[in-house]
Amino acid sequence: MSIIQYRPRTLDLFNWDRVFDRYFGDFDHSAGWPAVDVREDDDNYLVEVELPGLSEKDVEVKVENGVLTIASRKDESREEKDEGYIRKERRHYSFSRSFSLPDNVDGEKITANFKNGLLDVAVPKAPAAKPKLIEVKSK
Repeated sequence: MSIIQYRPRTLDLFNWDRVFDRYFGDFDHSAGWPAVDVREDDDNYLVEVELPGLSEKDVEVKVENGVLTIASRKDESREEKDEGYIRKERRHYSFSRSFSLPDNVDGEKITANFKNGLLDVAVPKAPAAKPKLIEVKSK
């Protein structure tokens, strides 16, 4: 069984180019979706998420009802004062990506590590899901 990504669709009426990209093009960081790689080894499903400019404090990873959700919300504000004017800028960045987990995972042992803008989430397979080598004996 494989991990299936859950992608809720929203319509952004103010940015039609982003709507087109979201529905028909690749999902990328500029469209509000971080790049995600999902792979599998013998013991784990591994999820790698590129989150440049964020820190581990900005990221939330949770599992609920068989769904792994990776989310972030970051608010920034900046103010510049110069002769005769004040410039204030506010920026809001948020995303949420959810993945349906297969039944063969051990949700209690999921780990997440963040380093240099890369989030690594390891979703261990349950012991029963791992292949078992059966010794063949001669009679």
